[in-house]
Amino acid sequence: MTIPHIHYPTVELKQDLRYLQLLSRSFPTIASASTEIINLEAILNLPKGTEHFLTDIHGEYEAFQHVLKNASGTVKRKVNEIFGNSLRENEKKDLCTLIYYPAEKLQLIKQEEDDMPEWYEITLNRLVKVCQSVSSKYTRSKVNKALPKDFSYIIQELLHETDSDHNKHAYFNQIISTIITTRRADDFIVAMCNLIQRLVIDSLHIVGDIYDRGPGAHIIMDTICDYHNFDIQWGNHDILWMGAFAGNDACLANVLRVSLRYGNLDTLEEGYGVNMLPLATFAMEAYKDTRLDLYMPRIKCSNRTYTEKELSIIAMMHKAVTVLQFKLEGQLIAAHPDYGMDDRRLLDKIDYARGVVTLDGNEYPLLDIDFPTIDPTDPYRLTPDEENLLKHLHGSFVNSEKLQKHVDCLLRHGSFYLSLNNNLMFHASMPMNPDGSFREVSVAGEAFSGRRLLDRLDSLVQLACRPNSEEIDNGYSVDYMWYLWCGPDSPLFDKSKMATFERYLIADKETHREDKGVYYHINDNEDVCDRILTEFGLPVEGSHIINGHVPVKIKKGENPVKAGGKLLVIDGGFSKAYQPETGIAGYTLVYHSRGFQLVQHEPFESQLKAIEEGQDIISNTVLSEFKSRRLLVKDTDKGKELVTQVEDLSKLLAAYRRGLVKEKN
Repeated sequence: MTIPHIHYPTVELKQDLRYLQLLSRSFPTIASASTEIINLEAILNLPKGTEHFLTDIHGEYEAFQHVLKNASGTVKRKVNEIFGNSLRENEKKDLCTLIYYPAEKLQLIKQEEDDMPEWYEITLNRLVKVCQSVSSKYTRSKVNKALPKDFSYIIQELLHETDSDHNKHAYFNQIISTIITTRRADDFIVAMCNLIQRLVIDSLHIVGDIYDRGPGAHIIMDTICDYHNFDIQWGNHDILWMGAFAGNDACLANVLRVSLRYGNLDTLEEGYGVNMLPLATFAMEAYKDTRLDLYMPRIKCSNRTYTEKELSIIAMMHKAVTVLQFKLEGQLIAAHPDYGMDDRRLLDKIDYARGVVTLDGNEYPLLDIDFPTIDPTDPYRLTPDEENLLKHLHGSFVNSEKLQKHVDCLLRHGSFYLSLNNNLMFHASMPMNPDGSFREVSVAGEAFSGRRLLDRLDSLVQLACRPNSEEIDNGYSVDYMWYLWCGPDSPLFDKSKMATFERYLIADKETHREDKGVYYHINDNEDVCDRILTEFGLPVEGSHIINGHVPVKIKKGENPVKAGGKLLVIDGGFSKAYQPETGIAGYTLVYHSRGFQLVQHEPFESQLKAIEEGQDIISNTVLSEFKSRRLLVKDTDKGKELVTQVEDLSKLLAAYRRGLVKEKN
């Protein structure tokens, strides 16, 4: 979009004079301001960068890293576009695997290939073609910033030259030849493959739930925090870990319980250095002779192999922390009647002599009644040993340097929602009334709804995790982190209850039901989606709402596309714990200059299989929404910012030429 020449009245320029004088510090001459305008105008007419949307990763780091490396099939599509029928399918597959796992694949190739110099020459030429393609939508400056330092100059030359140019044919080929003869081919191939991965995706959107169930949430966070351009919309599982770091002990107990339930201690122990010995010692003393079969971990979701004795100890720890959780949650609910969650205080609804609990006026037999740390006359009181244990665990979480680093990353790059390029991203739901209006939710005694609610909760999370000594909070924000995890009106949960107690201790599955909030029942209505989009300042035509949180159960005929394509639910179940129920391994979304592609994935076996056998995740595009014309940078929110910059620089040029601002040497 070319900015037309605008005549700026001198009066208007004088009104902006202070700002223009500040701007002149960065662009001190007519020449420098003009050059920047030329640069920005050119950028506006480049194709928009590719955006990649993932949600509900749940600690499955191998599948996450593979989807990140293959960009939900984008790399494979690029390879097919570039080479078409000129390469056999197995050659294209091997090239893709090399791009995903260059160092590992190189080791295998060296064991099988007889003529490595020839292989190097062929492969380097192919990688250069792929790299030229994926870098073509960026400015040279942006590409140069992404280049590895050791090979920056060489890659620049290869990207901007071609062996088909008669004048540069020998020059191009000599570069390739010298890379091989100087024995730098391996390092160069790794650098090129990493650059392709870097350039194929311009920005990454994580729409919540990085943590829990799978074994490597800390590895995922390391990967995300080092990514070149990303944002995060918090999910309730992320908030749970953030709450534990902020000092909310009910959140802490939930984190431990979920980790023990799925037999995943790697994130706790190896990732964040949480000392589990005090819990193991306490549990082996207090729960050794109690019923444990209900608390055996679901080890199918774990990477570890446990002995029977280890499983027994984990079950004791699991039971101990589950009881601790029920006590701490009961205390928190009693301290905050405004939560309206008294129905979740169930320890005092138990007849311990008869082994039954009363729910909604009905009695249910309990599967386990052997709780030596519960005093039936005062069931929510912690024993001295539990208090001492909690002190140790609390210290492990709030003093974990690695957890602090990851929480800081979540705070800097995260929020409750993001509105970008006509897409509204939020993890779970929007509290709503049956008539489609926004439900009012009380936060610290004040009612909020719609966008104002999410903005208020956003500031509350920041305050909980980064307390400001100047703002009096009295611990409300830290306590509320637990409500965000499981409260009925939490936009991150929005269900009638989290039935943890019932699922553990009551056989009747009717009591396990967690009724979804109104949003989930009306979000297939286009008018409702239009109302939400309007609330967040987005046009109703051409905009989308993108959610996760609720697994899409393909086996039951559920569809991730709702409201005529205005709402996309991309949680299909990365987590192995969900896959038997969903029948797939998740959805991801790719938004490139041609339009949207919603991609459905089959379960990922392992990185080892991907490297050794070239097994890619089987991905099928289930929705393609192509634009009538190719989208350019000027069509994006970033483009709007650049247009404003061009207008400001044009004013500066006018001020220079009228002598209102003096050029500097």
